[in-house]
Amino acid sequence: MQPLKRILEFLVSLRTAVWLILILICLLLFGSFIMPAHDEFLALHTVALFAWMQEVPISITWWLWASIGVLILLAANTVVCSVESVVRKKGARQWLLIISPQVMHVGFLLILLAHVVSSYGSFKSVTFAYRDAVLRLPNSLEVKFKRVQADIDPAGYITNWSADIEYFKDGRYLATDRILPNSPSFRSGIGIYIKTVKVSPFPMAMIEVSKEPGAPWALTGSAMFIVGMVTLLVMKIAREEEPLAP
Repeated sequence: MQPLKRILEFLVSLRTAVWLILILICLLLFGSFIMPAHDEFLALHTVALFAWMQEVPISITWWLWASIGVLILLAANTVVCSVESVVRKKGARQWLLIISPQVMHVGFLLILLAHVVSSYGSFKSVTFAYRDAVLRLPNSLEVKFKRVQADIDPAGYITNWSADIEYFKDGRYLATDRILPNSPSFRSGIGIYIKTVKVSPFPMAMIEVSKEPGAPWALTGSAMFIVGMVTLLVMKIAREEEPLAP
């Protein structure tokens, strides 16, 4: 029981969280100087993190493995602190003031989960497409580009661009969509983005195909973090403005 008690005391300590965050900052700062010096890191933009880390020597990625270890401890610290806080203050009157920080903690954990999910199953690829070009997606779908269009002003500058696409599976038509600079097309979790176009010698678009399976978790976690933070701020302001008892 004594070792378990020491582990719980370590995880429930605010000092532990502070030290873990400082260590994480140092590791990431070190990595920011290491990454430009190794071409291996260029592949990180196109493949899942964990798949890439298994292929690269640990002499280059040790700081990433260490950062993951620190994040695991930080997540455990967050869970234990949240549970301990709720149990210790379960009899408090202002329950909303007690639960708001825990909502923020859950949001933080969901954001971490989003990164883990994306680190296993994300990918990104960039290619060029023109009229009647066909792209085969990893989910067995085919995308045919019906038209690539660019709007040109009187001065000769491109002001807007788009592409009309059709989805097929096993030769069977599924749907039609249009992609714009700020309006990608999504199908079965895969996004198709149009980055830019060139019109000479014929209209051609730079296309990015990507998958971020952790995006819904990140969105949910961010929303929970903001809701918890705003609620906590409002409750604290209201508490401070309460008139003092005579």
